[in-house]
Amino acid sequence: MESHNRIAPDVALGENVKLACFINAYGCRIGDRTKIGAFVEIQKNAEIGADCKISSHTFICEGVKIGDGVFVGHNVTFINDRYPRAVNPDGSLQTEADWAVEPTVVGDRASLGSSVTVLCGVEIGAGAMVGAGSVVTKTVPPGELWAGNPAR
Repeated sequence: MESHNRIAPDVALGENVKLACFINAYGCRIGDRTKIGAFVEIQKNAEIGADCKISSHTFICEGVKIGDGVFVGHNVTFINDRYPRAVNPDGSLQTEADWAVEPTVVGDRASLGSSVTVLCGVEIGAGAMVGAGSVVTKTVPPGELWAGNPAR
């Protein structure tokens, strides 16, 4: 593990995980033989399966579950809040008590191209492929190829 990484003690790292520099991970699980690229953040309660490749500059937020053998391209962003706000109606800063995480699931052997954005509450089926630059707004069935904004 590189000294430039911020891997919290509560991260469950599988065997033979490969970590590039400048990774921030806390409260998550990373499966065996998975490779994590540079400048990746993995938040608490996120899960990444075994034999995955997570490319650089990717953001995996709380509530994301990635299956085994998944490819995640560069600069992929997951979102876990359907109605994000900084403040409540009274102007007070929001806290974790003011919103609920909406989970997202990526099935085994799926592939997400570079710069894909995945909105919350969707599932990307096993073996599906999402083209680079796509915005996933609804569930992608297993084995299908989707692309565009919105992806279809």
